[in-house]
Amino acid sequence: MSRAFVFPGQGAQSIGMGKALAEAYPAAKAVFDEVDEALGESLSSLIWEGEQDALTLTQNAQPALMATSLAAVRALQAEGVEVTAATYVAGHSLGEYSALAAAGAISVADTARLLRTRGLAMQQAVPVGVGAMAALLGLDFETAAEVAAEAAHDQVCQAANDNDPAQVVVSGHKEAVERAIEIAKGRGARRAVLLPVSAPFHCALMQPAAEAMAEALSHVEMHRPSVPLVANVLAHDVSDPTTIRSLLVDQVTGSVRWRESVAWMAGQGVSEIWEIGAGKALSGMIRRIAKEVDTRAVGTPEDIKAAVEALNS
Repeated sequence: MSRAFVFPGQGAQSIGMGKALAEAYPAAKAVFDEVDEALGESLSSLIWEGEQDALTLTQNAQPALMATSLAAVRALQAEGVEVTAATYVAGHSLGEYSALAAAGAISVADTARLLRTRGLAMQQAVPVGVGAMAALLGLDFETAAEVAAEAAHDQVCQAANDNDPAQVVVSGHKEAVERAIEIAKGRGARRAVLLPVSAPFHCALMQPAAEAMAEALSHVEMHRPSVPLVANVLAHDVSDPTTIRSLLVDQVTGSVRWRESVAWMAGQGVSEIWEIGAGKALSGMIRRIAKEVDTRAVGTPEDIKAAVEALNS
């Protein structure tokens, strides 16, 4: 059986995530300790005992979600399941960094610092209130992209996340995104709603953040991942470190091609996908993209035990 390990993006965060893993597995606790040390603060205290609003801040949510995913990876390894049990790794937006850390391409400490930089840079790229994102439900990607183009006028409005066959997120200037919502309703969208995000991710307005990430990534040691990465902006596999570094920069302003990525993995014979870390949002998307692929959420000690038993049965 061919499987993939995938890692969630922003929106999956919740207070208390990963705490049970850290209590059950010393190797999982060590990940949170390493992230705390890399950032020079107790992010783990915020994750486990803080306020949801503070955790949701982009600069906190990104390294926090990575830490939780990597804690689950270390717990799996403690039970004898290596990342090489997967044929591919992939992640949704920031989850791509978790995937690369899991596959040994970037150290956990460097990944934490990169995601703190990425979160701050994305937040600072556009003044609060200038940008927005909206989910268009019930439209395919081509139609959503046409809606975004029609709404743009002389502003930015782009199809940012191609999540599944009936969920596309558009991103750009707030007025343009609001126009897209109205146009989408006229084109038959089941629902079109503004998202509670602090910045317009994955569109041209993020260019200052892309430049900041190019600079940050240039100083980070990157190795060939132990398992090929299915990259967001390509929707197919890549292993060359120089190429991956460049794609991580492109990813800041580029579309997250999640639907195509999952379909590509299914086309390569992947029949099982494990969502490693917080939440189950990706599993729902995967079932809507490739009904024949089995999904498994791996984010708690109970999930770890069940996954190991299933693997060994």
